[in-house]
Amino acid sequence: MSYTPIKRPKFSLLDRIYLKALGQGLCITLRHLVLALLGKSRNKKELGGSGIGVTMQFPEHRWDKHLPEYYRGAPALVRGEDGRERCVSCQLCEFICPPRAITIKPGTLPADASNQKPEKGPVEFEIDMLRCIYCGMCQEVCPEQAIFLTKEYLITPETREDGKNDKARLYEMGGTKRGLVNKWNQYK
Repeated sequence: MSYTPIKRPKFSLLDRIYLKALGQGLCITLRHLVLALLGKSRNKKELGGSGIGVTMQFPEHRWDKHLPEYYRGAPALVRGEDGRERCVSCQLCEFICPPRAITIKPGTLPADASNQKPEKGPVEFEIDMLRCIYCGMCQEVCPEQAIFLTKEYLITPETREDGKNDKARLYEMGGTKRGLVNKWNQYK
């Protein structure tokens, strides 16, 4: 097996003692300082700042209107237009979840007057938000479009038990969603 030796570049004295990099960083900092003192700092209006600095004043101003369309926040379950559960408890989201944050206990939902046949649904559905990596694979794999990643980013639990979202909490976060639901399609 042969190898090709790689020649290392020769650094000057300024590069070796990092003076050049320190000078560049200092120039950037001074430029921000001058702009802040003149009241012309970047994103002053968008961040709700006073013009001194570029930091968002967090409790009063939030990122909600600045989040991009592709932002992946906390996962949540959604209901259909008529309030019925969309989840058919197929467990695909549980199987595809890389950190194994989703736990589903499948079962049969009680029949009511609006549907003649018994429906499958989750008896228990839990997502451990401390393990979730917000990859979005659960949303992609769901055949009934029952799980979505919301724009929610303020999800700091106080205890480990608060970090586990149960079925009721997930439906509360998700709300209702319009559109075709395959399991209610009479022609399927």
